[in-house]
Amino acid sequence: MIRADGPISDDPSVPAWFTEPVRIVVLSDTHVRDARLDGLHDLGLPAAAVAQLATADVVLHCGDVVEPELLRRLRATNPVHAVLGNNDAALHGVLPERLVVEADDVRIGMVHDAGPTKGRAARVRRWFPDCDVVVFGHSHMPVNEAGLDGQWLLNPGSPTQRRRAPAHTVGVIETRDGTFWSAEIVEV
Repeated sequence: MIRADGPISDDPSVPAWFTEPVRIVVLSDTHVRDARLDGLHDLGLPAAAVAQLATADVVLHCGDVVEPELLRRLRATNPVHAVLGNNDAALHGVLPERLVVEADDVRIGMVHDAGPTKGRAARVRRWFPDCDVVVFGHSHMPVNEAGLDGQWLLNPGSPTQRRRAPAHTVGVIETRDGTFWSAEIVEV
């Protein structure tokens, strides 16, 4: 587990437990095909990923959904925001390539492909100058690190196709009291 923590308030008199966190589960590169969606509640995802989704206040999908039915099923239980991935032919014209969402006053930029590692922090800072966090996918390799000027970068990896990554993973972001609080990569 990789985790980044920060303060919920600049006021030291506000205890950490004062507000309930907003829990955001971040997916990418699920590559779910119709044949894997067997039944009303099946999402074609590992059980541990579904368990993480059950705790979410909001779900973000960073592209390569592949099967639009997955988004419909996710939206049955949670607010879901998604961007277009390079394998999302069925979602062209439906999903944007980039998106900014706000959760608990925390601005989160979303894109599928943030480009090569070299120069990524500066590139996403240019694309999303007013965002506290930028989430992205494409590489299937989890990233959880500081970007530029206080911006946080998170690639959740993939819950279904690990490729070169050591494990299947999702991302979890928590906000508290209108502030980015933590981000972690969770093995599923």
